[in-house]
Amino acid sequence: MNGFDALTLARLQFGANISFHILFPSINVALGWLLLFFKLRYTQTGRQGWMDAYAFWIKVFALSFALGVVSGATMSFQFGTNWPGFMRVVGNVAGPLLSYEILTAFFLEATFLGVMLFGRSRLSERAHTLATLLVAFGNTLSTFWILTLNSWMQTPAGFKMVNGHAVVTSWFDVIFNPSAPYRFAHMLIASGLTAAFLLAGLSAYRRLNGDASEGNRLALKTGVYAAALLTPLQFVAGDLHGLKTREVQPAKLAAMEGVWRTERSAPLLVFALPNEDTHSNDHALGIPGLASLILTHETTGEIKGINEFAQHPPVAKVFWSFRAMVGVGALMLLTSWLAAWQLRKRGTLSSAMLRILTLMTFSGWIATLAGWYVSEIGRQPWLVNGVLTTAEAAGGATPAMLTSSLTMYLALYAALVAAYVAALFHMAKKAACPAGSPRLQEKQEKFACR
Repeated sequence: MNGFDALTLARLQFGANISFHILFPSINVALGWLLLFFKLRYTQTGRQGWMDAYAFWIKVFALSFALGVVSGATMSFQFGTNWPGFMRVVGNVAGPLLSYEILTAFFLEATFLGVMLFGRSRLSERAHTLATLLVAFGNTLSTFWILTLNSWMQTPAGFKMVNGHAVVTSWFDVIFNPSAPYRFAHMLIASGLTAAFLLAGLSAYRRLNGDASEGNRLALKTGVYAAALLTPLQFVAGDLHGLKTREVQPAKLAAMEGVWRTERSAPLLVFALPNEDTHSNDHALGIPGLASLILTHETTGEIKGINEFAQHPPVAKVFWSFRAMVGVGALMLLTSWLAAWQLRKRGTLSSAMLRILTLMTFSGWIATLAGWYVSEIGRQPWLVNGVLTTAEAAGGATPAMLTSSLTMYLALYAALVAAYVAALFHMAKKAACPAGSPRLQEKQEKFACR
């Protein structure tokens, strides 16, 4: 990291923090509702398999919640240490929204999570189900407030500048700013896909390790069918979000598509190497007219080029992050539909499909991170679009201080992610081979399950 200036290092540090933090809410927002689904199915049918699924996946939820809380607290500190200009200029907007997230959402989910984990034997079934509902709702409400703030930073509205400070003129316009509904829907479905593939992947891993229990079978089917339903919905939500982005953030859209000069019948670039020096794409391979058709719904539709804008984001990073997101999404669609077809046709999944689902366990993380990079890098050089640049918000930390803290964060986060993934697969293997089971003895003989 030698040679990086303080601004670049501060951006890298916050990027590392948000990248680590978003991994866990992206699971838990939807996993809370899946737990509620398991609980409702148990109360409706009385089948123990649904409660067994609930009992295993609430442990995953609790572990993810703990890591999300810790990383979120660390991230919030950086507003003061690295980005003091952010709160100084737009604190009248950001402060209340962050407070709403804490007061109305975090306290709700944190309080009733304990009831979910330890209260079933002490409460009626209805009261315990209500606690599960409140945790799921609190998680979603927390996401709403965070995405409201992030969307406002992308498309600010409902304020005026007074002596260099943003002053709210309409909270309704702040909360329901132009991009907020699209971003919120896109993120909720992304969380659903992340949780669905985690559910399917870990359940497939348990099945490969001999777990034929009803609870695991129900969880596997739920994950596969949820993924098969949500993936096409995400493409629809993404299309609507793209149309809105063309309207409110055209420079970001131009970078996503690699369009340098305003043109009609713009090709959809399957591959290209954006060249910032020549303002062109090297080795471009595209499908004629398809970008215009997707983004304007007309084959001759016009897309503004990057050259139209005095300030624009780094093109290559946005361009490739977008393609990574779409590519993983296409793979999710293919995998989930093939798995759903097998379940409908045969009632079970082949060993090959179980292995593919296991490999896809954390595919939602990749797609979510790629999409987040498109969103956040795509608004550069602005921190609050048209109001506050990233450079203006930066603090006075030195490169040496930022380098040492960034190195520490990266090492810690890498270790925690590795430990989290290992813990989940250990929990899955342990659930597949419970103590005293014949399967455990068989696997121990093969040195595969201890």
